[in-house]
Amino acid sequence: MSSRLKAVSALCAAMVLVGSSVAVGRTMTAALPLYFASLARFVLASLVLLPLVVAVEGRFPRVTRRTLAALLAQAVCGSFLFTACLLSGLALTGAAQAGVVAAATPAAVAILGRLFFRERVRGMALAGIACTTAGILALGLESGTGTGPSPLWGNLLVLCAVGFEAVFLLLRRTVREPLSPLAAAMWVSVLGAALFLIPGLWQWHSLDPARLTVRAMGEVAYYGLGVTAAAYMLWFYGVVRVDAATAGVATGVMPVAALGCAALWCGETIGWRELAGCAGVLAGIVCLSVPGAKKPARPGECPGPAPA
Repeated sequence: MSSRLKAVSALCAAMVLVGSSVAVGRTMTAALPLYFASLARFVLASLVLLPLVVAVEGRFPRVTRRTLAALLAQAVCGSFLFTACLLSGLALTGAAQAGVVAAATPAAVAILGRLFFRERVRGMALAGIACTTAGILALGLESGTGTGPSPLWGNLLVLCAVGFEAVFLLLRRTVREPLSPLAAAMWVSVLGAALFLIPGLWQWHSLDPARLTVRAMGEVAYYGLGVTAAAYMLWFYGVVRVDAATAGVATGVMPVAALGCAALWCGETIGWRELAGCAGVLAGIVCLSVPGAKKPARPGECPGPAPA
């Protein structure tokens, strides 16, 4: 198997894990309190990533105060706020619809990159944003549609989680210090555990032991070791070995996996709304992944720095 095929396989496997997290997260939060389950998830991920970083890099990665502040901001957005909004939304809407909405992250990154980093939005990027928006709207904006007690508010919470995830990804550009993706993942996991420490311990103190079933704890272990640690490692392995367009297209596996896991794990019925929404989001991801034409360099002009 070629190195490129291995990289693409790793990216697709990571997206399958991320897609399955939506279905598993819905049943997990139905059995366990949100903050307690999140604390357990990040603690498990940290216990795996800490020794892995030391083994791979030969030392514990130290960072400056400025880098630590950027990583803390990433943890607040990508670990705390993203997880809180996503799992809260999953308590109100179906896993299939939430998976489709969560796959709008590339479009959110393009929009926020234009607003805060003054990045030029290409024609294909605009088409991708339009397709993604149409896919989300296909899920239905009426509160009576979908699975769950309040699909409208649940989908809006998941959409907020998408925004925080996009901010998390863009904040990575503010880290100027050389830091491997694995080390960054370790730091964000450790900081995420610290952010969930107080509310997680507070919910654990009043938790009914009867809710700690084998299935619930298995879902927590899967969320921490599979969705967080394993997905990070697979994604970081593949993303540095392929171009950005290939990585972007690989994210299209995520909504498909979310729909499949929602049907298999949660027993949800996949209707035309979910299929239409998935098609729109997939079309948006493909459009956003098409590389733009590069401007020819002028005579004597040095090439610019490589993108982060």
